[in-house]
Amino acid sequence: MKNLTKWLSKNLIRIYAFFAFTYLFIPVLYTFVFSFNDSRKTNLIWKGFTLDKWKNPCGAPDICSALGNSFIIGFTATAISTVLGTLIAFALGRYRFKGRSATNLLIFLPMATPEIVLGASLLSLFLVFKINPGFWPTVIAHVMFCISFVVVTVKARIASLDPRLEQAAMDLYANEFQTFRRVTLPLVAPGIAGAALLAFSLSFDDFIITNFNSGTVITFPKFVYTAAARGIPAQANVIGSGMFFLALAIVIAGQLINRRKAR
Repeated sequence: MKNLTKWLSKNLIRIYAFFAFTYLFIPVLYTFVFSFNDSRKTNLIWKGFTLDKWKNPCGAPDICSALGNSFIIGFTATAISTVLGTLIAFALGRYRFKGRSATNLLIFLPMATPEIVLGASLLSLFLVFKINPGFWPTVIAHVMFCISFVVVTVKARIASLDPRLEQAAMDLYANEFQTFRRVTLPLVAPGIAGAALLAFSLSFDDFIITNFNSGTVITFPKFVYTAAARGIPAQANVIGSGMFFLALAIVIAGQLINRRKAR
C-alpha cells in the first residue's frame, strides 16, 4: 500500500496529463481517421479506407469557397486587429493618461461578453445604421472581439521587457525611432506574432458571431454547421486535419526558433 501511495505521488501529474491529453485529442483523432472514410452522403459510419478525399479536398460542393471566405475574413480581421491592438497595448503599457483604467476595463468586456450577446448586439447596431449583413460587417465583428486578445497578449509581452535595454540604446545615441525599430520592436515581435496567430484562429473558428452578421456569406464553420443536417462530408475532415497539422507545424517551428535564439 505504501509503495502504491509513493508511486501515485510521483506519477499523479503524469496520469492526469495522460487522461487530459487523451480527452483533448480524441476528437482530433476522430476527425483525422474519418478523413480517410470512403463515405458518400454521410460520414458517420466507417465504410472503408480511401485517399480520394485527400486527393480532392474540394470535392464537396461549396466547401472550398467557404474555406476561402474564412481565410479572407480571418486574414483581414487579423491584420486590422493586430495593428490596432498593438498600438493600444503600447499606449496602455507605456503611458499614463486619464481614463487608462476605464480603457483597461473596456478591453476585457468583449472577452467576458457571451458570443451570442455580442453577435446579436453587433447585428442590431448594423441594422440601425442600415448596413446589411455580409462580408465587411463580419470583418468588423471579428475585429471587435479579436482586438481584446491582441491587446492582452502584446501588453503582457511589453510588461516583461527590461527598460534598461532601451535606456542603453539611447545612451549609445540612438533616437526614439531607432530605439523602437532596433530594440523595442524586435523584443515585442514574438508577442505580436503570437497575438496575430491567436486572432486568426479565433476569427477562422468563429461561428456564433459570424452566423449573426455574415448574411449570405458562407464561412467554413457555417458550412460545417449547415452540412451537419445531411452529414458532414469527409472533405471537411480533410480540411480540419490539415488546419490542425498546419497549426502544429507553426508551433513546433516557433519553439525551434526560440531554442536557437536562446542558445
